[in-house]
Amino acid sequence: MDMLVSTEWLAGEIGASDLHIIDATQFLPDSGRDAKAEHGFEHIPGAVFMDLDEVRDTSNPIPGMLPSAEKFASRMQSLGIGDGSRIVIYDNSPLHSAARAWWMTKDVFGAHNVAVLDGGLAKWKAEGNSVEQGKQQVRHRHFTPFHDDSAVRSLDDMKALVGSSDTEIVDARPAERFAGSSPEPRPDIAAGHIPGSKNVPHSTLFNDDGTWKRGDDLSAAFDAAGVDLEKPMVTTCGGGTTAAVLLIGAKLLGKTDVALYDGSWAEWGSQGDTEKATGAA
Repeated sequence: MDMLVSTEWLAGEIGASDLHIIDATQFLPDSGRDAKAEHGFEHIPGAVFMDLDEVRDTSNPIPGMLPSAEKFASRMQSLGIGDGSRIVIYDNSPLHSAARAWWMTKDVFGAHNVAVLDGGLAKWKAEGNSVEQGKQQVRHRHFTPFHDDSAVRSLDDMKALVGSSDTEIVDARPAERFAGSSPEPRPDIAAGHIPGSKNVPHSTLFNDDGTWKRGDDLSAAFDAAGVDLEKPMVTTCGGGTTAAVLLIGAKLLGKTDVALYDGSWAEWGSQGDTEKATGAA
């Protein structure tokens, strides 16, 4: 499967026995919205809900850190998703959080046939496709994770990159949060950004209808921030969600040497020994 599938493609495939649809909607903690409740109210027929606020390492004080392979496999099995499934992930969030679920499922835990629904629930509904309510009854299936850390960067990895010109660190947060002129939505997190990083707000990678930009329009978002797409890239954000948007965007442009800093600013900004920069890149 390609990284992106269209709503037209999905409408034609719904009902296939090997196709599984995941709603991975997530919101910022101060949004006032409840992703799970919204899923129960309306979702694409057959879709199950992946709670990204729970599919994480809940023992870690840093929000949103990757779960263990065993936990991820358990959650996929409980959603009725197993080996050999074709998986389409969507969201209904300004965070475009399906990207985070795609990164975990495909890049980190090794599922083969995983795609993001281009345009998400909003485009699906705008085209007159049906939605349903309630919770799906699923049959547990066996899911085998193949944990690959090559797509993940740690705090120590990032400390080693500061001051290096060999790798681009690209931050997906809005410009005001990157510059430190707007507060972080999580308490006790400093303002600013990782020194030497560049800012590509994740929203700049999408068209007005919520579909992904492609080709020159997509590369222009990185070019505008002075990102050298020939260099290896590490993406970051506030808590590891919109960083995955930049990662997918880079991959749509053909990059393979791109990884994600899982702790992102929630971790970096909470540490006493990390240098914080403010202002424009």
